[in-house]
Amino acid sequence: MMKCVYPGSFDPFTIGHLAVVNNAAKLFDEVVILIAMNPDKPNRRFPLDKMSIAIEKTLEENGLTNVKIDYEPDFTADYIEEHDVDYIVRGLRTMTDYASEEDMADKNERLSGVDTVYLRAGKYGYISSSYVDMLFKSKKRKHLVIDLVPPAVLACMKGDNS
Repeated sequence: MMKCVYPGSFDPFTIGHLAVVNNAAKLFDEVVILIAMNPDKPNRRFPLDKMSIAIEKTLEENGLTNVKIDYEPDFTADYIEEHDVDYIVRGLRTMTDYASEEDMADKNERLSGVDTVYLRAGKYGYISSSYVDMLFKSKKRKHLVIDLVPPAVLACMKGDNS
């Protein structure tokens, strides 16, 4: 059984992330969306527990039964060692992403011995969590977010706790 982790802050989880998860779910028997802490982003925009619930709803709505969510407060490598993971999955949007992702892949491989597989975000390559957040904070452009995140994530962003 092949298992991968897809680490990230997912703050918020976008349709670009969902595209990567959909592709990973076709390639691996088990996919773990690993919500990891990013030292460059110490403060989350949206509460971790609420975003986790929104992602779970999104997975259910998309029939992704071989995908689960977990959390790692330290290194992705720590999670890999404790959970018998075969690969790390990372999404690529642009060539700039490739340079930084390759650096991270090298570090993760040195720490864990696990290789990284890159999956393209495809037509959603222009979407980043930062871009979504910027639009969401804008009075004039906030309505555009509806096309960039799954419905459950949008509800989470709006503070709908149901």
